[in-house]
Amino acid sequence: MPALSRDPGLRDGGFGTCRPGRFRRMVIAATRQLPEGWTGRRLALLLRRFGLAFLNHPLDVTVFGAAMRLHPFANVCERRVLFTPQFFDAEERALLAAHVCEDMVFVDIGANVGIYSLFVAGLVGPGARIVAVEPQPALFDRLVHNIAFNPGFSIDAVPVAVTDRDGAARLFLDPNNEGQASIRFIMSSEAETMQINVPSRSLLSLLRAQGLSRVDAMKLDVTGAEDIILAAFLREAPQSLWPRVIIMENTPQRWQEDCVEMLKAHGWRVVQETRMNVFMEREDGVPVMEFGAESGVGG
Repeated sequence: MPALSRDPGLRDGGFGTCRPGRFRRMVIAATRQLPEGWTGRRLALLLRRFGLAFLNHPLDVTVFGAAMRLHPFANVCERRVLFTPQFFDAEERALLAAHVCEDMVFVDIGANVGIYSLFVAGLVGPGARIVAVEPQPALFDRLVHNIAFNPGFSIDAVPVAVTDRDGAARLFLDPNNEGQASIRFIMSSEAETMQINVPSRSLLSLLRAQGLSRVDAMKLDVTGAEDIILAAFLREAPQSLWPRVIIMENTPQRWQEDCVEMLKAHGWRVVQETRMNVFMEREDGVPVMEFGAESGVGG
């Protein structure tokens, strides 16, 4: 697959420069109409192959009411959202939509090209405060351009890796899926040689640097390093900064500490588990237990 993160069309052209041609518009329209279920998904995969054939540039499309330039090559998220946005984290988006408010503060850790951030911004409008955090330079470029294509949205893009400390972090890259970068080495041997150093911040430091006094919702998708971030945050941050709602990639096999149990011990409850993620909510005034003692988890 071509590496197009530095494509001239991305740097120089406004939205519409990379508009799909007639055939690809037809394919995209067809895949976006397919229903949930085995048959719909299989047909979408088949049609998607035709849509990707001989494609060597990004495509400008509207998704969730937002203008996006998508590179459907080595990034699974961009490919899914281009052809089948109706399948993309549908349960998670519905739950998040039920929690939006006019002045919502949303923090998107592992923002990729901004899909969640743009989705929330489209629901809430200019009154929201959205912070989209993406450490991978190629994806950060795309994130910044997607934000620029939507001038009515209030989204701040931050190019750092969120970890347990400020400084620098080693980021491991997956050559087959740009969205699978992680500060924790969990990938194939092929990815071992693909690593870069990036600036890092703890979650508490990030929120303070952004001048936030509260967080209404947070998406945390950092490919298996969620426990590194949360353990330090819950230890150091005042409860006023604890997000009321958290959407988190649910990968306990990658964690050294179980993040779901960790959050439960600090007052969050599981609202819903999906195929890939867990949606958790915290009520005000919930007592905090000592994690690893009363919860029976940890060392």
